[in-house]
Amino acid sequence: MKSAVIVFPASNCDRDAAVALEAVSGAAPHMVWHGETDLPPVDFILLPGGFSYGDYLRSGAMAARSPIMREVIKAAHNGTPVLGICNGFQVLTESGLLPGVLMRNAGLTFVCKTVHLRVENNETLFTRHYNKGDQIAVPVAHHDGNYFADADTLKDLEDQNRIAFRYVDNPNGSQNDIAGILNANGNVLGMMPHPERVIAPILGGTDGAAMFESILEAVA
Repeated sequence: MKSAVIVFPASNCDRDAAVALEAVSGAAPHMVWHGETDLPPVDFILLPGGFSYGDYLRSGAMAARSPIMREVIKAAHNGTPVLGICNGFQVLTESGLLPGVLMRNAGLTFVCKTVHLRVENNETLFTRHYNKGDQIAVPVAHHDGNYFADADTLKDLEDQNRIAFRYVDNPNGSQNDIAGILNANGNVLGMMPHPERVIAPILGGTDGAAMFESILEAVA
């Protein structure tokens, strides 16, 4: 699998993402700086967590307008799978690739802990190695993870089975306990929890490995 990790100023999970991708696929990803204007030919793109541009204006707002995002958006529209994790999810909403926004956590505090997610849709290229209804333990680390969308958007997400994961115990106030959503075509996933941090026992868990195995199988 040929993959790319997009690196923004103040990304802090890009190396974790690269380690996960290489561990599962056997090939190191391209690390693509935000200022680049071309993407190498890849099968999969990952937008990592962090605090791109220091979260100025709104989390992900400035990163969504980086030069490389024009190519990411084009690739997504052409069907390339794109995963945005934490800050990457925020970038996806700010760029218009996913609906809704990520607001300040309901408790107005930074949340950093392991949470439990329920797999709502296992018929996606990101989740096919899970079972519907599985509960998985995945870390979160965010201050702006409170998912909000208008009533029509929420209805579309529910009716079209585009909610990939829900929180079992909602840590941030997200509407409908949403932890991860898909675009209408199913090739873009944004999620606040960090599956790349739980891919091996030495990291404290393996529940994230199935996501990267799912992606590898889907693009093979």
